[in-house]
Amino acid sequence: MKRLKLLILIFCVAVSLPLAYVVRQSFLGLAEEERGQLRFFSQTLFDEMERKLAEWVQLEENRAVDEYHHTLADGRGGSLSPLARAPREAYILGYLQNNPDGSFQTPLMADSGRVSEDQRDVVAQLEAANSIFNRKKLTLSASPPAPEPPAAAPKMEAEKKEKDGFADRYLSRSQAPAAKSYLGQKAKRTEEITVGQALNLSREDQSILGSDAALEKGAASVSSMREDEKRPAPAPQSRMDKVSSAPAPAVAGAVSELKRFEIEVAPLQSISIGDGQFFIFRRVVINNQIFRQGFVLKVRPFLSHLAATHFETQPMARFTALSLQVMDNGQKSEMARAGAPVSAAGFITQRTFPAPFDFLSAAVRADVLPASPARRTLTLALMMLGIFMFLGLFAIYQSARTVMDLSERRAQFVSSVTHELKTPLTNIRMYIEMLEQGIAATPEREQDYFNILGSESARLSRLINNVLELAKLEKKQRRFDLQPGNLEDVLSEVRTVMAHKLAREGFTLKIDVPDDLRFAYDREVMIQVLINLIENSIKFGRTSPQRDIAIAVASQNGWIHISVSDTGPGIPKKALKKVFDDFYRVDSELTRATGGTGIGLALVKKFILAMDGRIRAANNPGPGCTITFSLPAIG
Repeated sequence: MKRLKLLILIFCVAVSLPLAYVVRQSFLGLAEEERGQLRFFSQTLFDEMERKLAEWVQLEENRAVDEYHHTLADGRGGSLSPLARAPREAYILGYLQNNPDGSFQTPLMADSGRVSEDQRDVVAQLEAANSIFNRKKLTLSASPPAPEPPAAAPKMEAEKKEKDGFADRYLSRSQAPAAKSYLGQKAKRTEEITVGQALNLSREDQSILGSDAALEKGAASVSSMREDEKRPAPAPQSRMDKVSSAPAPAVAGAVSELKRFEIEVAPLQSISIGDGQFFIFRRVVINNQIFRQGFVLKVRPFLSHLAATHFETQPMARFTALSLQVMDNGQKSEMARAGAPVSAAGFITQRTFPAPFDFLSAAVRADVLPASPARRTLTLALMMLGIFMFLGLFAIYQSARTVMDLSERRAQFVSSVTHELKTPLTNIRMYIEMLEQGIAATPEREQDYFNILGSESARLSRLINNVLELAKLEKKQRRFDLQPGNLEDVLSEVRTVMAHKLAREGFTLKIDVPDDLRFAYDREVMIQVLINLIENSIKFGRTSPQRDIAIAVASQNGWIHISVSDTGPGIPKKALKKVFDDFYRVDSELTRATGGTGIGLALVKKFILAMDGRIRAANNPGPGCTITFSLPAIG
């Protein structure tokens, strides 16, 4: 048994080590997959933010240059600029234009300089922002600085083909196609505006447009550009199409007819103006004069809007935190945070947005990553594998242990049978020799010897018969002749057979059987069962002060219950269910002293089960035990 345990232990270790390595690598791979998934969807979140910012930048850069004045020019009937009203977005303070001389104008201010009462405070703030900008604009370069390239999001084909159910665990993805990023561009563009727009742009200082000669030269420049579009664009300055030599009225007529100016427009850029505000503006160059048009962005409300719009409604907000930071004067500070509380970030992915939002960076953090569905499947598979391995090894161990126990009991049985056969044979031989030598001096003594010979012969016959019956039952060769009866003939036969032994050992046999009970049984089998039970009680109870054996028969719920009880030492509690096993003997001093083969109760159980019955053993409240077997009743 020790060797078997050692072999099973070695087998477990040999299987567990490579299995543990595979499991570890699998979980490490799953952890990396979970990080990759969260990184991918974080970058997708940043891409969505960048796409919306790009759409906004496109909208602002496509504004007409005269929209930064209170009223529009030319054929639009002097209508109000769309920027003449307070912005709908709470994060935009207002729009303004910084003129070449540093002066200030805003669409909120009428041409007469009148400002509505509810806009006075906003205009004052815009004017203050313009003053701050005038102090800082000398540090600006002609073109916006190139933004740092954003961290490239993983673009693996397998990630592109993920199912919607997988993606929806992180993001509620928009069905609209992603717009091409418009942010971070450095190229300037040229466009044409009308004379009215040019006058509207520089209404405070119309000398910027130049003299009539300049208008003639500007007209000629535009005409030449139209004739040859492939020629490189001229230096940005205010020119009108050249007309033939004519008096001033003719030039004015040509200008009125052409009504076009060429201007240079740079991409949006940003500059901090303090107090949590940035001026997002574009440079407009006309006749070598620089106008700066844009809006004042209130950073904290803007970042709160970004978080609320793009992050807080997403599934990933339940387990990640979005941090929005602003770089101002070389100092980075967190201006907005949303999502789950994160103490020690085990995961982080960041993005710095291109110009004009290059002051803004976003980071997604998480301390606990969402479990991949594969992790649950792998865990379940490992649990099932572990359970099956344990059950398999336990079954192997139990089977081997049962076989070894049975082998040991068989060996003990052979030894016990040899001893049990030797004892009656020795007694028979001894008494025969005594009779041959005439030691029995009287007929009475001689009769006693004959009785002993008969008893030992019967004992030997029963032992041999038990062994043969057990062999037949194991091979399923035993035939049963079930006949209805009330057990009277069986009990009478048992009393007759066991009377001499009961009297010799000092036992009394009590039988209580009702007359109206009928059930089917095999007569010979029933006699053998009761004799085995009575002999078992005699063998273990001969040292008890009270030596009573009782047989009782009762009917209950369609069953006939037959019980044999004694007043012996009883059965140890842990052995009550084992006493019917093949070759089982209770390990005690009494058992070793009385001897036996261990097949008596096993044979009884096999007989009862073969007759569709059941059997159990129980200790009495007082001394002794009771063995009860039940058979189906008739009718």
